[in-house]
Amino acid sequence: MVSTLWRTRSHELILILVIILFAWLRFGLVAVPLERDEGEYAYAGQLILQGLPPYQDVYTMKLPGVHLMYAGIMALFGQTHQGIHIGLILINAVVIITLFLLGRKLVGPLAGLTAAGVFAVLACGQAIQGIFANAEHFVILFAVPGFLLLHKALDENRPLLLGLSALLLGTCILMKQHGALFPAFGLIYGAARVVLKRNNHTLKQGLFQVTLFGFMAAIPFGITCLIFFSLGIFDAFWLWTFEYARAYATSIPLSVAWLGLKSAVTGIVKDAPLIWLLVIGGAACLLSKTASRSSRLFIAGFALASFLATVPGFYFRFHYFILVLPAASLLAGLAVHGFSRSRLIGRVVNKHHLLASVFVVTVIVVTLLSSREFLFSMTLHEVSRSTYGLNPFPESLEIARFIQEHTTEHDRIAVIGSEPQILFYARRRSATGHIYMYPLMESHAFALSMQEEMIREIEAAEPTVLVYVNVDVSWLMRPDSHRHLFQWLNHYGSTHYTPVGLVRIMREETVYEWAPPVRIPQDTRTWILVLQRREMR
Repeated sequence: MVSTLWRTRSHELILILVIILFAWLRFGLVAVPLERDEGEYAYAGQLILQGLPPYQDVYTMKLPGVHLMYAGIMALFGQTHQGIHIGLILINAVVIITLFLLGRKLVGPLAGLTAAGVFAVLACGQAIQGIFANAEHFVILFAVPGFLLLHKALDENRPLLLGLSALLLGTCILMKQHGALFPAFGLIYGAARVVLKRNNHTLKQGLFQVTLFGFMAAIPFGITCLIFFSLGIFDAFWLWTFEYARAYATSIPLSVAWLGLKSAVTGIVKDAPLIWLLVIGGAACLLSKTASRSSRLFIAGFALASFLATVPGFYFRFHYFILVLPAASLLAGLAVHGFSRSRLIGRVVNKHHLLASVFVVTVIVVTLLSSREFLFSMTLHEVSRSTYGLNPFPESLEIARFIQEHTTEHDRIAVIGSEPQILFYARRRSATGHIYMYPLMESHAFALSMQEEMIREIEAAEPTVLVYVNVDVSWLMRPDSHRHLFQWLNHYGSTHYTPVGLVRIMREETVYEWAPPVRIPQDTRTWILVLQRREMR
């Protein structure tokens, strides 16, 4: 009976083993401290659970989808960093399953399994920062199932499935603006399928399908705009997600873009060179007849759209390339499928693809072994530090504990730095909606007015605690950054607050001082000062 089950359900059983293996690997890292983007999503999600929408108490250029997803995850698994990363395990499993189904439909079961396994490995990579719940994970959570349903809808002429696929792909943009490339590609691919059929009946039918797809894909964003308009915060929503986002996305000159792209790609490829060679092999297979013309057209277009989704703004941050992983994994699956169908291999293993399967497993195992220190040996503090350097992500937990012990749940605090994870851990509301300092330091028309707005909000709220973050990457100051905020803080802080804690962050260790008198250190440039309002002590 077992052998019969294995013969009939071998691919599904292997898929289950892949999911269990990588869920186990990820589970060992669920308690890794949040990084700052995760901190933003978690804090905004926390406020949503309290009935407070984004853009009212949290100013962010991110669209609200990822904040809602975090709120949902925390409602299920608790408002902790562990709960967030457990939610990511489930999201990762959904992508693995749907990628297998998509690969199987496009090319075949071996290609589907290869795509699932390759994605699972790459999504755990340290260079790509895959164990952290960044917005890109949520984009592909909707993109991969959306494309799976799109293929089924087009193959079977099912308008209901087509509309559902458009809704899923349209939701990608709510997770991150870059996700707009996926519904756009879905529309183009659907239109191309219609044109390739070349007859009047399918042309009329195709026109209906394309119109339906475009309309349904626009619904998620349209509903979002209506909701914020009804809440009276549409202007703030539009300012941050489009007007400021446009200024942010046009601040990097094209001359610098190549250096950023080269650095990111080099680091990611070095993390898993064998797999990326397999991906290159899949790209070469696009020119052969390894799969149907429609499948090859889709995979090529998906890969192009995925890469273009990393381009806006020319920032090329490592985790942006999570968007590329599903398409890259399908290319790897195409390569293995082509390898298994070659005449030489066909004579050796007949129809069972044994050698090709062993090859894939070997590549995956070698890649995992090369990452064994990151996945198995490092402490959680070391995982954070080796990935993000001296960013104060581990220290945020201890700072938040101190704040919780010295404030009430009704007190406001102000984090003068880009460390929103402190707000989330402490479960205290910010005295200002400016939870990132980057927009205030950039070279655009909004910067000075943002600093002045932050000052007004803090003075009005009279926060019980100020946290000043003297960490370069928490500010990214430029030579032309306005210094008004620092001039104000020097006077306001010394007039109304007393230093009660100091965190000195060094490469070898972090030193915490929680007993006054506290003096700004001279032996390190990276430190965090915690101040308490005098009349509240």
